[in-house]
Amino acid sequence: MSIEVKDISKSYGAQKALDAVSFSVNKGEIVGFLGPNGAGKSTLMKILTTFLNTDEGTAEVNGHDVSSAQKNVQKSVGYLPEHNPLYLDLYVREYLAFNADIYKVGKQRIDEVIQLTGLTPEAHKKIGELSKGYRQRVGLATALLHDPEVLILDEPTTGLDPNQIVEIRDLIRNIGKNKTVFLSTHIMQEVEAICDRIIIINNGKIVTDKKLKNITADKEQVIEVEFDLRVEEQLLSQLPDLVNAVNVHDLTWELTFSTTKDMRPALFDFAQQNGLKTLQLNQKNKNLEAVFREMTKKK
Repeated sequence: MSIEVKDISKSYGAQKALDAVSFSVNKGEIVGFLGPNGAGKSTLMKILTTFLNTDEGTAEVNGHDVSSAQKNVQKSVGYLPEHNPLYLDLYVREYLAFNADIYKVGKQRIDEVIQLTGLTPEAHKKIGELSKGYRQRVGLATALLHDPEVLILDEPTTGLDPNQIVEIRDLIRNIGKNKTVFLSTHIMQEVEAICDRIIIINNGKIVTDKKLKNITADKEQVIEVEFDLRVEEQLLSQLPDLVNAVNVHDLTWELTFSTTKDMRPALFDFAQQNGLKTLQLNQKNKNLEAVFREMTKKK
């Protein structure tokens, strides 16, 4: 087991950031760790990388306890924090050599991570001269220097343009062929493109933990409907088998039903009975974004 978390709780004063969180990650998995802002994602990642201590519960990384075997955890984990700390006045090779000395790894490894992360054409430049995408590559290269078994990445594509996002996505997917990757992001398309499994946290609690291929495979359907007049959610609640209603835009609703039966005829009947017209009616696949909204919706 690469990561084992058991009943971890963490509070900041009166605010409970994590509430009895438990899960495990197998070797070789790429797991997306999702949740709204303030849900507890960064707190848990900092615990797994020994930057924070738990209030309750235990966690192990590669069999090493994060509280009692911190040095061993740090040796087996590569960490890219959300705000990638870099010395902008250093050259790429100079910065990697500085970190290599800390990890006590040879110069050959510097060349290996430069090639692995696609930094070769920029390796002669100062970090301050690099684009945000290449700075993220430097951060990833640093996290990989000591050849860790587990990579923990906190918002690795934040602030990147679409082309840079694709580049970093491909890089993470390639790295994940040989390592366990545990990553946090707000970009659902990134998760769908990279991850094998999804864990969603909300208000400090795990609300979903499934394989990506199974997360939208429940016996539910999503229909997007646009009416000609405004409709209140209370009126929509009369629809049979309705489990969630999201007002996407003005007159348009995204409705989730807990049945595989085609609910479009029922929506036509509902509109007619309530003096409404349906301007458009589309059956949609239940994607990760819909699942995320449903699981993190404020009660």
